[in-house]
Amino acid sequence: MPENQSLNYVTRVLDDVGSIAPEVWDGLLARQDAPTPFMRHAYLSALQTSESAAPSTGWTLQLISLWRDSPEGPVLAAACPLYLKTHSRGEYVFDHAWADAYARHGLAYYPKAVVASPFTPVPGSRLLAESAHARQALLAALLELCQTHELPSLHILFASPQDLLACDQAGLMQRSQVQFHWQNPGWQDFDDFLASLNQEKRKKIRQERRKVQEAGVHFRAVRGPDMDDADWALLLRCYQQTYWEHGNPPYLKPAFFEAMRSDMADNWMLFVAEHAGQPIGISLIGLHLDPQGQPQVAYGRYWGALARVDCLHFEACYYQPIAWCIAHGVQRFEGGAQGEHKMARALLPTPTHSAHWLAHPAFSEAVGRFLEREKTGVENYLEALHQHSPLKKGA
Repeated sequence: MPENQSLNYVTRVLDDVGSIAPEVWDGLLARQDAPTPFMRHAYLSALQTSESAAPSTGWTLQLISLWRDSPEGPVLAAACPLYLKTHSRGEYVFDHAWADAYARHGLAYYPKAVVASPFTPVPGSRLLAESAHARQALLAALLELCQTHELPSLHILFASPQDLLACDQAGLMQRSQVQFHWQNPGWQDFDDFLASLNQEKRKKIRQERRKVQEAGVHFRAVRGPDMDDADWALLLRCYQQTYWEHGNPPYLKPAFFEAMRSDMADNWMLFVAEHAGQPIGISLIGLHLDPQGQPQVAYGRYWGALARVDCLHFEACYYQPIAWCIAHGVQRFEGGAQGEHKMARALLPTPTHSAHWLAHPAFSEAVGRFLEREKTGVENYLEALHQHSPLKKGA
């Protein structure tokens, strides 16, 4: 447990999420500008203990924590999960070209330092801190660790506005990408939502939903605490099958889902597609809850099907969650990484951001120039997407 004194804080580098009490970590998370369930103690712990994100899979955790003294004892002032990575998979902010450029010049790009929620492209707070001063101190500790251990780069992925401000003040380069999010201004029901769309998109959605209904498919929505053994088993089977169908091994181990069931069931919602009384597919969304336990934000996470039904993906992953969000007053539904096809389902383009530091001066300068060009391209892309909004003019 290395530690040093800096800016009136004691910095401790831990290798186990369990080294910090859940209530202490989650209490600090709740005070951030953009808390999500994917930075909760139980979520990060499940990734580690299930060995989904572990040294054996290329993710070595170094939990950076800053502590200050108080009359009641040490107080956690700031913290973040830092992963030493031997590859760039499971991040969704793509830097493979950077790694290739390093390799062509005979330089090592790995291991690199990544502050993120593994396998989870959900924007939110990454540098958890009780104040702007503590956040700057945490970032300084991250950079010092990278320099001390001669790590080639630091990447803070899908960061919040407060995180990005601290990164900008520290001189990190910033990068933008585009996701697609649905916003709820207060629709009364799904038909009310459809009425806000232009005729072409409204007709398309009705046609897609009709195909699923005419195929005899019905949906059952169930919150995590009410999911039974069969529901969890179906979720795991569909999740694994989706990855294998795309030629990739599943990131998440069965033990991860077992931990979610025991420790974070309230944060999950499952939509089960059934035909002739048999389940044929699922979609899973995560939920950010307010202090009263009411869902505020939904996140599209995983989907899978055991049978082929035309338009089942759209119904399971977009229309069922949107209808549920409207019925429960959920403010926002985030559709996950990439996917221009989501615009036709009224998920609108939304920029997401990351911050980057490269130790090599020449490569840092070259990447900085690239990011300036890329930024212009992303801005033009966003403008072009907004010109094809599915909403009625003036909506």
